[in-house]
Amino acid sequence: MPKVIDHDQRRSDIIDVTWGLIVKGGLEAATMREIASEAGFANGALKHYFPGKDEIIQGTYERALGMMSGGVEQAVGDKTGLDALRAIVEASAPTTPEAITAGRVLLSFWERALSNEELHQAYRDHLVSWRAGLASYIAQGRADGDIVTATPDEQLVDEIVLINAGANIMSLIAPDLSTPALLEAQIEAFFQRLTTR
Repeated sequence: MPKVIDHDQRRSDIIDVTWGLIVKGGLEAATMREIASEAGFANGALKHYFPGKDEIIQGTYERALGMMSGGVEQAVGDKTGLDALRAIVEASAPTTPEAITAGRVLLSFWERALSNEELHQAYRDHLVSWRAGLASYIAQGRADGDIVTATPDEQLVDEIVLINAGANIMSLIAPDLSTPALLEAQIEAFFQRLTTR
């Protein structure tokens, strides 16, 4: 009787291996040969599960994004307005080892997305959705009377995105200059501005 292969589990295992290689040595360490070797496959066998390296990288990126999104959804819960906005910003900040590791994978994805239109579009789609969610919570906060700053909503969304992206990069490149405590203080200062006329 032929052996039954769980293709979803194999794909998940390949993503696990790719994640580990990226975390240890960056995107350049995650060659098809290394991924296959670490996963226990012959080099050509990966094509049964992913058409190519970009699809493996996208799967790994989606895993990182899923981890971050899960943490954000749990933090937000049934909160709205200012409380939800704070929960999103704090939960997506690289202040834990797990979040910093996910940021390492995201940084590698960003690098690959610069030369791959499909990966680039995938990140842009995520960014558009994320920005829309932030804008919605800011609008709720204003309607509730909690957000009173004169700074335009679009600029506030930009600031949150830039704080998050910058913090992810700095947590990897210069962690001594961007400690969790410094990032938490920066986030606190941002929210103080939102509630001050």
